[in-house]
Amino acid sequence: MLIDRLDWIDGWPVVRAGAGPSEGEQPAPVTSYEVGGTFGEGSLAGWRVTSGSWAARTEPDAHGYASGDGHLVTAGKTATASVRAQADLRVAAGAAGLTLAYVNRNNHVAAWLDKDRGALVTDVVIGGRSRGGSVTPLPAGFDFGTWHTVVAELRGTALSVQVSADKLGDPVAEQRLTLPRAAARPGSAGVVARGRADADNAGAAELHTPVTQRVPEPRPGELLPEFSDEFDGTAVGPAWQWVRGPAAGAAVSGGKLSWPTQNAELHLANNTASVLWREAPEGDYTVETKLRFAPAVAAQQAGLLLYENDDRYFKMAHSALPLQRGNGAVLQMSEFGKEGERPTTKPPIAVANGPMFGGPAAETMWLRLSYHYDAANHENEVRAATSRDGERWVHNGVWTLPAKNKLKIGLVSMNRTGTVAEFDYVRTYRD
Repeated sequence: MLIDRLDWIDGWPVVRAGAGPSEGEQPAPVTSYEVGGTFGEGSLAGWRVTSGSWAARTEPDAHGYASGDGHLVTAGKTATASVRAQADLRVAAGAAGLTLAYVNRNNHVAAWLDKDRGALVTDVVIGGRSRGGSVTPLPAGFDFGTWHTVVAELRGTALSVQVSADKLGDPVAEQRLTLPRAAARPGSAGVVARGRADADNAGAAELHTPVTQRVPEPRPGELLPEFSDEFDGTAVGPAWQWVRGPAAGAAVSGGKLSWPTQNAELHLANNTASVLWREAPEGDYTVETKLRFAPAVAAQQAGLLLYENDDRYFKMAHSALPLQRGNGAVLQMSEFGKEGERPTTKPPIAVANGPMFGGPAAETMWLRLSYHYDAANHENEVRAATSRDGERWVHNGVWTLPAKNKLKIGLVSMNRTGTVAEFDYVRTYRD
């Protein structure tokens, strides 16, 4: 089980800014207030009443909560003006609000649920005077007598406020405004009331710092010509060897290896497909190919292997997968699979096959497999990547297998006849 940070970059969620799933310990999410609390023991310990009258109460659903009017703020202050503050509020009469950047009654920011006005009202108080704010009508039928959550985020001078019933991102009212610079400061957080109101789960914590730039893309190192092939000749070169080959129709011309798909398979006990392979370098490396392939029949696939034997390999292929109830339609997929034993299952599985799926497929694709030997765990680790232009890459996760014999660089074109795979090159780079 993993809990990893999601960053929103250019409008898309990205795991750890593009670094992908983690392997080790990560900073935990913030799940508690820097200042504030839940009144869980039916006590106002750690709070200051700066005006009016407040008392701690309990009830079966809310457990401990605070009830009263005036100002009730945390004893401590936030260390920064960039904060997220929130409180659960219900209003019997008048108005109840969340306050933040609170220095004193004459200097604070408050976001009110105002029953008399039927609105969310934000007020900025500096030097005892209101210096502006915003009024947003609440929906007709808004029940002030039930608990609602008010959340405010202050970043610099930018303030955003939301009102919801459940904090699940479905606000019934929201505001965005810019504060005077004098109002954006560290301070206490708390609740305010005019009339009679209840408050619970009130406090604030330092606001997160958004990650807006992706981590640098992994880039292969120097080209290793002795483990690469541009297919510039008229035949498959001597560095390549066949398993169950030569495959019918496979030929080199025009700077490409053309290989018609075979009615043959490389999957579990059905190992009938041809594999074209060559030696891989020592150490860590990335192997890349440019593939033109337009499969139209379910199960046709072609691509790149890191191959030990028929029952231990990693595969990155452009595959055509049948669409359920699709009347023969197929899905064009980039399929990153591995095959190997699973000794930890009960009973152990001698040969298991598992896929994961990568970036969008296209008739012309670039495929990569990056190899790393994990000495600490004596494992082969392989990560795949795909591209539709050779420049921008979508990176997969990582498959692992216990290290036994050396992997080889391989190619396949298989599963159903009727389509030709064209490999423009195979290039191997030092990582």
